[in-house]
Amino acid sequence: MVALAVAAAGCEQDETRPNYEYAPDMVSSVPYDSFAPNPNTPDGKTLLGPAKGTVPRGFQPLHLAAGPEAAVQAGQELKNPYPASPEVLARGQTAFLRYCSPCHGSGGLGDGLVTARFPMPPSLLAEHAKGLPDGRIFHIITTGQGLMPAHGSQVAPEDRWKIVHYLRTLQNPARTARKDMP
Repeated sequence: MVALAVAAAGCEQDETRPNYEYAPDMVSSVPYDSFAPNPNTPDGKTLLGPAKGTVPRGFQPLHLAAGPEAAVQAGQELKNPYPASPEVLARGQTAFLRYCSPCHGSGGLGDGLVTARFPMPPSLLAEHAKGLPDGRIFHIITTGQGLMPAHGSQVAPEDRWKIVHYLRTLQNPARTARKDMP
């Protein structure tokens, strides 16, 4: 009977009186800013790092390390899993313009906006770049090369492969002249 009376009192809808607070710390808890120190965590930080051994969803690690030797190996081992299609090239163009054009320019000539303050990157239309295997370009996008930083954490693997397809259309304009390509 007592439990029923307490439950019934909790259902009361009198809007002129405040409700009972059984756990006031849960009602008005102390918030911490994301980057502020926090005495309640083991490392004293509010934002906690991921647990050891965890992998983000969709993460596909590249089995090759950074460096020129691994880039050569990637050129030999990795093959583009996406066939060239209008959809693949359209997505590759979007990703290229978003991630690559600030440095390499929209046409791949190395004349992007950042060249006003940084050294001009090499042209992606040069003969050397045209001769690079697709896997090596994928590796360079993923791990970086020279002054170019790694973009593996920013660009999804499927977009990196699609960028390679789009880059090939920039390098060979006759490829886009076919009717099955955009």
